[in-house]
Amino acid sequence: MTDDNNNINTHTRAQPPAARITHRHIEVFRALMVAGGATNAADLLYSSQPTVSRELARLEFLLGYALFDRIQGRLRPTARALTLWDEVQRSWTGLERVVEHALTLSRPNAVQLSVLCLPALAHALLPGAVARLLHESPHARLSITPQEPPLLEEWMSAQRFDLGLSEHVTVPPGTRAERLLTLDEVAVLPAQHPLACKARIELADFAHESFVSLSSEDPYRGLIDAHFAAAGVVRSLRVETHSAAAVCAMVQQGLGLAIVNPVTALAAAGGQLVLRRLAFSIPFNVTLLRPLYRPSLPEVGPMLQALRAQAADITRQLQILT
Repeated sequence: MTDDNNNINTHTRAQPPAARITHRHIEVFRALMVAGGATNAADLLYSSQPTVSRELARLEFLLGYALFDRIQGRLRPTARALTLWDEVQRSWTGLERVVEHALTLSRPNAVQLSVLCLPALAHALLPGAVARLLHESPHARLSITPQEPPLLEEWMSAQRFDLGLSEHVTVPPGTRAERLLTLDEVAVLPAQHPLACKARIELADFAHESFVSLSSEDPYRGLIDAHFAAAGVVRSLRVETHSAAAVCAMVQQGLGLAIVNPVTALAAAGGQLVLRRLAFSIPFNVTLLRPLYRPSLPEVGPMLQALRAQAADITRQLQILT
């Protein structure tokens, strides 16, 4: 029995002091610095004064130096204690932030749903869907990030967002896809333009008309130009811009005709701008992307329902207007 005790004592002495200093020792030291004495520190720790004094003595023994001078029954911090106190305060503040954040996550609106989408959809499709979601789930919180391809698909593959809205039919690696909308591009015209009286706009109707184009890098610009080139129709291309929303704004000012996606056109219609069906088809797709390896939030389900309902509503509105 004596040999066993000797082995235990030898093992304990072999341990470095830092390995034997516990969080409880630091907690006692902090309470003493805050309270100014062992009795008040014991109250803070829901402990007893002898226990606090014993833990302090143990900490000082492990450190090899005194943290407090004992003067007439009172504890006065040493210079080393004051230096240690600075570090403890910084660490404790960080711990308090961690605890606060952990508690915050228990609240109904603690988690934020992150949605990545085409800029055009942030302007036209998402506002209605978000309104539906917040009507049903008033405490939901969302972050909406507009982004163009190919970064949109790359970021979804990297599992950085809870939901994504793309115009591509192909499914990026690491995601699963759902077709949300398939509609045709539409013509947008100034309300007073002579072609506004037509129900459908032919390719030939655009001949020599001022035309507001998407930028040359836009994939739909290439599809639109290919249709006119194949039909031998020449337009007056005087203005181009980077987004469908900007194209519609230009048309509202009477700067020309344009062809844009139906979601943006519907959002901009009214007043000085009207939209009309095309006699030819340029499909516009909206694909809903979900990450395969990112933990799914409870808010994802209600957001999916809101997006599907908004997509159905857009389809109905376009059928009525065109």
